[in-house]
Amino acid sequence: MLGWLLLFILLAGLAMWWAARWTPKREMFPIQGVTIGAANGEVHWGSIKAAGADFAYVAATDGTDGLDPMFTRNLAGAREVGVQVGAIHRYSLCQLATDQAANFIRHVPRRADALPAVVWLDYDDRCPDRPTRALLLSELATFLAQIEAHTGKRSLIAPGPSFEADYKVTQGIARTTWLRRDFFEPDYGAHPWAMWQANDYIRLSGAKGTVGWNVLRPQGDMQ
Repeated sequence: MLGWLLLFILLAGLAMWWAARWTPKREMFPIQGVTIGAANGEVHWGSIKAAGADFAYVAATDGTDGLDPMFTRNLAGAREVGVQVGAIHRYSLCQLATDQAANFIRHVPRRADALPAVVWLDYDDRCPDRPTRALLLSELATFLAQIEAHTGKRSLIAPGPSFEADYKVTQGIARTTWLRRDFFEPDYGAHPWAMWQANDYIRLSGAKGTVGWNVLRPQGDMQ
């Protein structure tokens, strides 16, 4: 019995070691990057670039008043080392789209060299509301119109699997999609993904904890 337990511990350790290092092959996906937020602490962007990150998306705003405390520092740090960077807004089902857009516009600067903004769509334990699909799509369209007038670029939408299953956002909103599934390509959107978060367990020198690792579809164009 002890032998089986030790074997299980060994295999679990190997799996964790592998998961913390696995990325899709560069031959298939030449352009790869990271997702970074406050949970990653003070990021050493030179190390992130050296690890192979061609671009980065950093957590920015959340709902009507949330701001990632490391957003400004991460934005500047990525740019200093030549990593192209974009901002992520976590959309709340419990707050008005116009108020959320105001939060984003207040904190995310308009820059010609910025990657298109990303709207992260997922359920949140802090928000019990579940609006109808029609209401969500209407509010989301309002939010997108307002932040895109500010950034001058069409945004990406990044629905999680459960959120997409319930609301079918990729069918109702005509935007480039960023989908998520660890280790296997996602297939839950109405259209082929342009960006894929392939591993949420990556550990890199230069960042605390785990980061998300993303790839672009080779023919994708985020500009």
